[in-house]
Amino acid sequence: MAYNHKAELSKPERFVGGHRLCAGCGAGIVCRAMTRALDEGDKAVICNATSCLEVSSFLYPYTAWEDSYIHSAFENTSAVCGGVEAAYNVLKRRGKIDDTFKFLAIGGDGGTYDIGFQSLSGAMERGHDMAYFCYDNEAYMNTGIQRSSSTPRFSNATTSPTGKVSNGKQQNKKDLTAIMAAHNIPYVAQTTFIGNFKDFHEKAHRAIYTPGPTFVNVMAPCPRGWQYPAELLPEICKMAVETCIWPLYEVVEGKWILNYEPKKKLPVTEFMKLQGRFKHCFRPGNGWTLEAAQAYVDEQWEKLTSRCV
Repeated sequence: MAYNHKAELSKPERFVGGHRLCAGCGAGIVCRAMTRALDEGDKAVICNATSCLEVSSFLYPYTAWEDSYIHSAFENTSAVCGGVEAAYNVLKRRGKIDDTFKFLAIGGDGGTYDIGFQSLSGAMERGHDMAYFCYDNEAYMNTGIQRSSSTPRFSNATTSPTGKVSNGKQQNKKDLTAIMAAHNIPYVAQTTFIGNFKDFHEKAHRAIYTPGPTFVNVMAPCPRGWQYPAELLPEICKMAVETCIWPLYEVVEGKWILNYEPKKKLPVTEFMKLQGRFKHCFRPGNGWTLEAAQAYVDEQWEKLTSRCV
């Protein structure tokens, strides 16, 4: 499907204004782009884990969602979505439903990488026809900016604080996109929103319309947790890609495809310096943290490029 930016922007919004998400938050952009990837005329059921997104987009009796919406618990979004998809198939076979529905689940990294991982893994293994979108803001932002397994090494969080004896989180970030690819599902992708959203839209559309279980991991910065001015959101996403901290790639039927390779791979400092959560790394005596972060990204980039065709 050829991407037509003008045509996509002319579609009616399915995630509308009036929500309470922070200015400069990536989650709302993920939702707008995700629902815009649906073909006009198709209906959707959105299953949303407890998260910043849930508490900000659905405050009864008000909602920012134009499609059917289910708020699930932190840990069972994928199970709920898979159950609804199974019920739909039964009703469809019995002739009680004629409409075409798509089933989308969405959660933050806390509800995806950690608490909801067992549910996600199970739904993917069972083969439900659903697309799961993770908006990855790299911490438990809704409950106080606690570290998650998605939080990168050296990041400051309330449960991995920086100080005289600590340089933030001690462990590297979990590579969930690769873990989902190991489930041997039809489609897995990693993306973010930069430029004209072409990469995000094409991956979202492919995920939604590929039969079977699919997964899309979207870097979605958080201004409060990452400590940046709202207007820097696009620049942070761009630097994440240009430094290869967050590569753009997809796995189609087991085939790894690199979607973008920077003409000149920038140092990780170009990404880290934009955010207050890494400011301690730039203090005198902490240069080793920047060296370690660069070495890890270089290692991961080499592994990824060796897999891709």
